[in-house]
Amino acid sequence: MVRRLIKLFGLLSLFIIAAIATAATAQAGSKTNELQYIKTYETESDGKSVYRVEIGIKREDFNYDVKLMTPVSSTLLIDFENTVPGKLSRHNSNLIELNNKETVTVKEIQKNSTRVQINIPMLINETAYKVYTEQANRKDKKPFRLIIDVDKNALNDKGDTSFDGAGSYIPGSIVIDPGHGGSDSGAVGHNGVTEKSVALAVSLKVRNLLTQSGANVIMTRETDRDVAWAEATNGQELQARVDKTPPNAALFISVHCNAFSNSATNGMETYYYHGSAAGQRLAALLNEELANFGGRANRGVKGANFYVLKHSTVPASLVELAFITNPEEESLLADDSYQEQLALAIVRAVKRYLGMSPDDNFE
Repeated sequence: MVRRLIKLFGLLSLFIIAAIATAATAQAGSKTNELQYIKTYETESDGKSVYRVEIGIKREDFNYDVKLMTPVSSTLLIDFENTVPGKLSRHNSNLIELNNKETVTVKEIQKNSTRVQINIPMLINETAYKVYTEQANRKDKKPFRLIIDVDKNALNDKGDTSFDGAGSYIPGSIVIDPGHGGSDSGAVGHNGVTEKSVALAVSLKVRNLLTQSGANVIMTRETDRDVAWAEATNGQELQARVDKTPPNAALFISVHCNAFSNSATNGMETYYYHGSAAGQRLAALLNEELANFGGRANRGVKGANFYVLKHSTVPASLVELAFITNPEEESLLADDSYQEQLALAIVRAVKRYLGMSPDDNFE
């Protein structure tokens, strides 16, 4: 009888432990928080006129980290721990902010980690904004909130909030990313010219021109190699390129050649990440200069979801120099003098983006 009771007690103990473990697991899973909405508007706070970004959050138990990135314009990055976009993932994540000129971007940067990115069109410092939380308000039917207030006067003191490029160069590295490389040849032309070789050749010429002008240039690769490792997944390889970008970088340019099954398809085009005003401006200037100096058909400036653009923390653009699958353009892309023209076009666009004359040196 005693033995039966001991056995029964043992089984009961195991059942209780299992039940507690299951409950703990369920509770842990339920702790993942959600972003519920983002509102942007002008208001008054502490006697100041401010642009406000209000982020509604499902529960109070959220942790966040704020970073101010200041290459040429300013970007506020708010990273939420153990939080998912929630309802925001079912809607357009790019919301117009700051006097209908700038954007708020929401994206999940890894599982249960969400980033809100606020793009501001000029340089600011830590005194120009304030980040704080507000409790849930049942009367107004508002959840817990994270508030970001940007002082309008701090922006107005800097001049035109559209940032037209006027002003002096702000120190910061320029990141040049030659597409593909190593185990990945990229597209291949009918005569065997590879995208990886053209991208590297043009990028090295860009580096040389920028360095001669006094700029600090970072290359994601300088030889025919994988940036991550040969067996890396596509995501790992692309993230390795993004990781080459230091916090103070001014911009990121990824260099590629286009390809299509129809060999008659031709022309150049430039890309930016949807919702990035600074990236769009960089892509537009690159497009303009490549059209002038490259002389190919202009296929336009386009928004895209390319990995290196989406995950870049600085203004970024991807350029498609021409179609390597077009015989005429393949021949041009392999020509050293034409590569010099393309490199010059990219350098001119970089300088213009940074508020310089194309003939100026970096100082």
